[in-house]
Amino acid sequence: MKSLDCEFAIIGGGVAGLSMGISLQALGKDFLIFEQASELRGIGAGFGLAANAMHAFEYLGLRQEAEQIGFYTKTYNILDQKGQVLIAPDTARLGMQYQQHNFTVHRADLHQFLQSKLKADQLLLGKRIQRYEQQQDRIRLIFADNSSYSCRYLLVADGVKSPIRQQLLPMSTPRFAGYTCWRATIDNANIGLKDGSETWGAQGRFGMTPLVRDRVYWYACLNAKAQDETYKKYSPQDLLRHFGNYHSPIPTILAQTAPEDLLWNDIVDIKPLSHFAFGSILLMGDAAHATTPNMGQGACQALEDVAVLTDELKKNQTVPQAFVHFERRRLARTRYITTTSWRIGKIAQWSNPILVPIRNVLMRAMPASWSEASLNKLLKQDFLTINPS
Repeated sequence: MKSLDCEFAIIGGGVAGLSMGISLQALGKDFLIFEQASELRGIGAGFGLAANAMHAFEYLGLRQEAEQIGFYTKTYNILDQKGQVLIAPDTARLGMQYQQHNFTVHRADLHQFLQSKLKADQLLLGKRIQRYEQQQDRIRLIFADNSSYSCRYLLVADGVKSPIRQQLLPMSTPRFAGYTCWRATIDNANIGLKDGSETWGAQGRFGMTPLVRDRVYWYACLNAKAQDETYKKYSPQDLLRHFGNYHSPIPTILAQTAPEDLLWNDIVDIKPLSHFAFGSILLMGDAAHATTPNMGQGACQALEDVAVLTDELKKNQTVPQAFVHFERRRLARTRYITTTSWRIGKIAQWSNPILVPIRNVLMRAMPASWSEASLNKLLKQDFLTINPS
């Protein structure tokens, strides 16, 4: 039998996979990262790095540099389609309370930053995983290009459609949330957007936030059937017809978006799992607990995963024991986020013209402590101190 190609194999070169590689490198572990894309660019979209993500970066020794590529998100209000405030969470106060700030970052910038911390020969591109085979003392990985590699331990971080997760758990397939989403990043020079916000209206939901280098990231969500053929062909002008009566600068943003910059996908997650650890195999990031984006926690939870697993690998225990302890520390927290985000999305996507005004009145009357409850519950618990027992 041939010698091992690596001790740890990481499937997926996204936030979880690259960050885990950086951590294993710091721990002096032997590893390889396998990414299906032939070029690691990161799609043209943004995402939030909330205080808990920055806490994870701090634990990994990456916070100060990560802050340089992010836009400091001091506010992110929920608005109605006329631009009136429904909820105004005090993100600045929460940031001070939990001693971390919130940022929005372009996915490509974050990928480039993380990749720069790794040696070039530790990231193998164009490697689409097909399946694994468990052998006596190793795991054999088979890829679509007919190559194979062997490892001792397998970290699966290849997203919501992970083939390895579906090999382990055939029933765990992506779950459609009932709405579809368009995204783009455009120039901010003629828009002058200074603060992030999300607008809830009967015609759909629209979010926008500035990025560094005077850019704007925006997204729009409409209720839909899965893989709707009409929405697949939508252009910015089609979206403008939906959102043309929404408050400024939403119509301007859509009018200034080029068709080639538009990204589209259905919103999906996976139903919360009962296990992440399977002997020498561990699910991480979206492969383990993909969530809808309504709490802005997808990348944040991936980074928490990396910090918690790093913490376990530093202890005097076997790697499979570290995987089991990781699972115990992460299951309840990620289940809460997935479930809460799913519920928020259902309320945010209301389109009934009678129910939407009632919802808006109730949201305006809601005490700030209520509107911040889910965020407070998320942040007040230090994920690094959760007891594995």
